[in-house]
Amino acid sequence: MLVKKPWLKHVVGGTPHEIEIPEVSLTHIFENSVQKFAEHNAITFNGDTYTYKQLEQLIRNVAGSLRNLGINKGDRVALMLPNCPQYPISYYATLMCGAVVVQVNPMYKSSELLHVLNDSEARVLIALDKLLPVVEEVINATEVEVTLPVSFENDCKFNEYMKNQKYKVPEVSIEPKKDVAILQYTGGTTGRSKGAMLTHYNLVANTLQSYATSKVRTRIGEERFLTISPLFHVYGMTSCMNLCFYTGGNLILVPKFDVEQTVEVIEKTKPTIFPGVPTMFIALLSYYKEKNFDLTSLRTCTSGSAPLPVEVLNNFNETSGTSVAEGFGLSEASPVTHRNPISGLQKPGSIGIPIPNTEAKIVDSVTGVEELEIEEVGELVVRGPQIMKGYWNMPEETTNVLRDGWLFTGDLAKMDADGFFYIVGRKKEMIIASGYNVYPVEVEDVIYTYPNVLEAAVIGVPDKYRGETIKAVVVPKEGENLDGEELITYCRERLAAYKAPQSVEVVSELPKTTVGKILKRSLIETYS
Repeated sequence: MLVKKPWLKHVVGGTPHEIEIPEVSLTHIFENSVQKFAEHNAITFNGDTYTYKQLEQLIRNVAGSLRNLGINKGDRVALMLPNCPQYPISYYATLMCGAVVVQVNPMYKSSELLHVLNDSEARVLIALDKLLPVVEEVINATEVEVTLPVSFENDCKFNEYMKNQKYKVPEVSIEPKKDVAILQYTGGTTGRSKGAMLTHYNLVANTLQSYATSKVRTRIGEERFLTISPLFHVYGMTSCMNLCFYTGGNLILVPKFDVEQTVEVIEKTKPTIFPGVPTMFIALLSYYKEKNFDLTSLRTCTSGSAPLPVEVLNNFNETSGTSVAEGFGLSEASPVTHRNPISGLQKPGSIGIPIPNTEAKIVDSVTGVEELEIEEVGELVVRGPQIMKGYWNMPEETTNVLRDGWLFTGDLAKMDADGFFYIVGRKKEMIIASGYNVYPVEVEDVIYTYPNVLEAAVIGVPDKYRGETIKAVVVPKEGENLDGEELITYCRERLAAYKAPQSVEVVSELPKTTVGKILKRSLIETYS
């Protein structure tokens, strides 16, 4: 069956329907930019700057050190870092060795870190020194041979071991469509985090696709990317770092989102491009009402990771004088699949239209075979060069989501007559809180270890700031008291902060089906 493509009439403003995607490595793309923009600023961090030439030398130094440690093609190197210069340095150095970057969320607690390190069979871990206490809790139970601590205070020299090596730049042959560059871990309905295998070709494709959607406003070699979205997250990795370096831009790195610090960075560095998430736009708008700071340097803003409330989108556009282009993506797609056109028709509340070289359709959510008509709700499926190779060591899970080249997203959506897509719900029970994916079973597993809990259900409820926030509905054991605040504290000690419940409702029983399955939809209706 031919895929209906009504969106083609809205591919305007210099955005093509198809682009050429070369079969090259991601490091090849970076090296091209070094040749073109050697003396341009590549990174700005805490007032320090690094040119493309300086950045390349640091990358080569670390690549040589990794090779001296015995890291070869196909080995896994885990990065547990916030946004800082050491992140792109370690990232590209790993790829230069032909090794695979394992993305590790620096907010992980010990059990979460243990799973990722063991599942990926990482040989080296590069981690921020302040995170070493968590690392030390699990490192002896993994196959990690060397932990390399880095610090914000040592001018990107990493540690003494790195500084004293005779660096040998590795020479590695990469097969872009075959060789995995990134293991991007994403949750699952089973609670087991899965490593999406993203090849060099996937990442090069999505970088060029992303550029094609924004080239009408992008000035090569001149843009400044405000990078608060974490680089360990696939959105920050592609829409900030890789896209910035491809266009010869200046990557302005901010370790974490704090609205006052962010405003200070905006006023000092005058960024022109801001790939953000809804909570950032909401906080900036709220702060603007108090301080009335200058946002006019921003020329292009994109929003991803979670739905952006229409009211927020309109208010931010009016305040900044730009237009936020909302989009959609997922880890398995490197991540971008849809975006509202930067120039031309935009539809608030919509995720936009498929980006170049990408097809999308809505299929029935039972069989996944029948393509549905305009405005009918079904599962969103996508196809394109950015779609992952599969899940690391999980063939059955891979077969479930990759069928005949199509990625089954698990998201319920519809398409209007203009070819704009709208997310209306999720087949999965995933919660998106402040742009982070949270899978209820992960939280429920922790809650069930609390002594007084008999039954528990975790749901996402609307939140004006976070988009969604996490609520636990629990039944205490007979004769036991259960303090909601104590349970929240218990969870925060065992989960990354964004996964912990923000509220707890203690009830006598949970709604269930006749076979005993908890009716989460009923809970969502009750508490939303």
